[in-house]
Amino acid sequence: SPARTALAPRDAAARRKGKARRGRSKARSEGLLSKQKRSRRMKANDRERNRMHHLNSALDALRSVLPTFPDDAKLTKIETLRFAHNYIWALTQSLRLA
Repeated sequence: SPARTALAPRDAAARRKGKARRGRSKARSEGLLSKQKRSRRMKANDRERNRMHHLNSALDALRSVLPTFPDDAKLTKIETLRFAHNYIWALTQSLRLA
C-alpha cells in the first residue's frame, strides 16, 4: 500500500535511532576492553594514592600541633585521632572551668 511505503523510511530511521540510544551498535574487542579496564584501574589507584598522601599529610600536620614529648615515637593514625579528640575535650573542660 502507498501509505505503508511512505512510512517505511521513517520507521526504519526511528528504529536506527532507537538502537543507537539503547546501546553500542558494535561489539568491542576483548583487547580494547582489557585496555580500558587497566586504564580505569590505574586511574583509581592514582586517586587512592593521592587520597592517602593527603590524609597522611593532614595527620602529620595534626601531630605537629599536639603536645607530645620529643622522645615519644610517632603516633599511629588512630592514636593521633584519639589524642587530638581527648586534647580538645580537655581544653574545652579547662575553658568551662575558667
